[in-house]
Amino acid sequence: MLRGLGAIPRTLAHRDFGTYVAGISISLIGTWMQRIGVGWLAWKLSHSGAVLGLAAFADLFPTVLIGPFGGALADRLDRLRLIKITQMLGLVQAATLFLLTASGLISVPWLLTLVLFGGAAAGVEQPARLALVPSLVPRSDLATAVAINAIVFNTARFIGPALAGLAIVGVGVGTVFALNALSFIAFLLALARLRLAPSPWPRRAPPVLRAVGEGLRYTAGHAGIGPILLLHVVLSVGARPFFELLPGFADEVFGRGAPGLAMLSSTVGIGAIVGGLWLAQRSDQKHLTQVVLVNSLLIALATLGFALSTWFPAAVVCVAVAGFAMVATGVATQTLIQITVDEAVRGRVLSLFGLIFRGGPALGALVMGTASEVVGLQAPLAVGALLGVGACGLLWRQRQAIARALAG
Repeated sequence: MLRGLGAIPRTLAHRDFGTYVAGISISLIGTWMQRIGVGWLAWKLSHSGAVLGLAAFADLFPTVLIGPFGGALADRLDRLRLIKITQMLGLVQAATLFLLTASGLISVPWLLTLVLFGGAAAGVEQPARLALVPSLVPRSDLATAVAINAIVFNTARFIGPALAGLAIVGVGVGTVFALNALSFIAFLLALARLRLAPSPWPRRAPPVLRAVGEGLRYTAGHAGIGPILLLHVVLSVGARPFFELLPGFADEVFGRGAPGLAMLSSTVGIGAIVGGLWLAQRSDQKHLTQVVLVNSLLIALATLGFALSTWFPAAVVCVAVAGFAMVATGVATQTLIQITVDEAVRGRVLSLFGLIFRGGPALGALVMGTASEVVGLQAPLAVGALLGVGACGLLWRQRQAIARALAG
């Protein structure tokens, strides 16, 4: 594995990609700090699983409505400029959250409104950011670049919650939002240093609604991309919401409060970093379909174990395994899409990947959080995980046909 990791410094040596990674690393730490801060603030303002689920819904679900349009924009506009605009909007949102929290004026309606605003900006930004990666590295380093992105994302998932827990306990949740605002500035400075060649955008692009429809038809009709993304839908709604529900589990199920939340969230990040390193050291792109299917099953089983746990150390092990499997699945899926998809619809197809990645857990967290008011947090998550196990079993039968379609 260590020998295979030589691909990482080679890929980071590309000037634009290295600059991009440096900037987004700081920004993502701030993003994960804020996600923990928002969840903790929502729980403390309401002590309601429904409000906790609604906060996650407001953060993630706008991608479902806006993401496809963001993908269409990413296929017709300058992707770098689009990312800069959305990062500025994120900066405004984080600064406003800080000011309202520090002044004591924050409330559940204000919190949800601002989180919804940030989620909408992210829905536009994510397709452009994912589609930008092939412009930063040669095709031979694309798989490693995707894995590095996942490692950075999940290193931030480890560092961000740990820092957020310290900040919340030490100086208050408002500091989390201020630090996130500063992290946006760091990423904007990195984006300003990128020197990308102009992309040949189509002169006569179809209307946005028609472009969105073209992306949906392409994805649904693809014998490899369609089934893999459908599996992601089931897992994103049924299993992955465990992360959005961690504040409730940490406080209500395990009685560990903010330190327990930071430990669980950071452990997910540790598992995810290992998963990213494991994918990054692979010297070829063979068997990625099998990687997706096996690790999808692992996500469902680990989430089921977490949902049924009453012993905190066992829960920590389960979320570590889930973190590993989520990244292995996500990196392998995104790599398969990047090497298979037609360039003309890259942004739109990746917007659907991002839609599922953000919108699925939002919907699942909302449903499970609402159900938890009646049956508690554990039962709804267990049912969702079991649905994921069933979906993995059904798709395993089609694995050879799917692999052929994704051969690239």
